[in-house]
Amino acid sequence: MLVSQKNELHVLEEGHVTSPAGYISGGTHCGLRRKKLDFGWLYSETPAAAAAVYTQNSFQAAPLKVTKQAVAVEKKLQAVLINSANANACTGKKGMENAELMQQWGAEMLQLPSHYVAVQSTGLIGVQLPMEKIQAGIAQVDLSANEAEAFEQAILTTDTVTKHTAVEMEIEGKPIFIGGAAKGSGMIHPNMATMLAYMTTDAAVDADALQRLLSRSTDRTYNMITVDGDSSTNDTVIALANAAKETSVLDESHPEWDKFEAGFQLASEILAKKIARDGEGATKLLEVHVQEAATSEAARAMAKAVISSNLVKTAVYGADPNWGRVVCALGYSGEEVDPDAVDLYLGPIKVVEDGLPTDFSEAEGTAYLEQDHVVVTAVVKAGQAEAAAWGCDLTYDYVKINASYRT
Repeated sequence: MLVSQKNELHVLEEGHVTSPAGYISGGTHCGLRRKKLDFGWLYSETPAAAAAVYTQNSFQAAPLKVTKQAVAVEKKLQAVLINSANANACTGKKGMENAELMQQWGAEMLQLPSHYVAVQSTGLIGVQLPMEKIQAGIAQVDLSANEAEAFEQAILTTDTVTKHTAVEMEIEGKPIFIGGAAKGSGMIHPNMATMLAYMTTDAAVDADALQRLLSRSTDRTYNMITVDGDSSTNDTVIALANAAKETSVLDESHPEWDKFEAGFQLASEILAKKIARDGEGATKLLEVHVQEAATSEAARAMAKAVISSNLVKTAVYGADPNWGRVVCALGYSGEEVDPDAVDLYLGPIKVVEDGLPTDFSEAEGTAYLEQDHVVVTAVVKAGQAEAAAWGCDLTYDYVKINASYRT
């Protein structure tokens, strides 16, 4: 069912990572969690052009390293295997051996070269993978059924909802789909998050162009979200293009590339916003727009500073229209801001004009902030660039969840 249209793009109400042709996904319970699904797989019927971006944390988990090595061989993947509950991070030589073994077992099960198999883990840091359970999960991989919802459930940790989308467009007269699935709820910060995301398309895309596209899109979407200021050890976004629709190979020279890039960006933005809205303990989605900045980089830095401010996040939770916290964050963003030129809006309510408070109604400001989707807009009047960032409020429940994470 099509529910929205923008620039010839259609967002599917129940779109999934397997909405594009030629992909199969599923999930199972292998004993890493008590009852919930904890092992998932994503499979392309043919080798797919692959691109990936990874956490900027210096402590990179073993499965991330194995996946990075796999993608580097041919810039192709055919399968991704993911376990939740255990991150296989900070696990030393044994952890690396286990990640490689997980890849090897998956390749044997699926009859693929090892470098066509990516492995991913998410969950508790510093604990070795119980490999007998991983082996049991791999043995249950079933390519005869396509169960996208089971895949989405299997990759979750503290998430409260699954996160998925698909965008449809027409390229060379053919219906082309871009699908996506993600997980992420805590340890979310603009240099990636405790998040995993998977983007798929049935278009043919040059691998190098796909990597450039993924990097650009990540900078504008996944790297523009925050929940709590912590960057995880396992964060990865993988993009696959399997050419199931047999288009010409797309790259920046293709006449419809801009449309394809817009669809990819839209799918990424939808997933990023879903991650931000599902922040641990969150009750509201917070969206920050910076307009009329000197450069795109400056706009992104200012938006990130506001969305990352704990004082802003707690004010949103308490429905307190304390706009001073927003301008304070703009000021310490590291970008040059003229304090006498800034206009600030809480939704439609202008609370600051040219750096001075307006005579707005506090009651109206409070009423607006009580909504579950809050938009803050800063107009800095220094140029034509703009950026958006997404996050959530900071609540008592966030502390409760993370105080008892291991218990």
